[in-house]
Amino acid sequence: MIRLNAEWTELMKSYEDDHQDPRNQACHKVGIPLIAASLPIGATVVGLPLAAAMFSTGWAFQFAGHLFEGKKPSFVGDKRMLLIGLVWWLKKTGAPIQLQGEERGTFAAAE
Repeated sequence: MIRLNAEWTELMKSYEDDHQDPRNQACHKVGIPLIAASLPIGATVVGLPLAAAMFSTGWAFQFAGHLFEGKKPSFVGDKRMLLIGLVWWLKKTGAPIQLQGEERGTFAAAE
């Protein structure tokens, strides 16, 4: 289980507030894993073309989602939101992420 401290819990809550539109969430559910997966793939010369396509497509989904939401991406104001986005995606996919103040062993179900 990943337990977030008070500071990172507040960042997560802020991120969740900025990502309420279901279309934005759907775009992020596609974009975030594409971006994250592109990084290790791009670490090889052979994988570079694929990684570039994945990275670009992932960011296109991210920005399209924010057009639906009508808000700028969270990382514009705080670069830590780039990591929080990945934690948000993990939580959405069912990973055991516990925010501070939540009871031990309880976490939001994947949506």
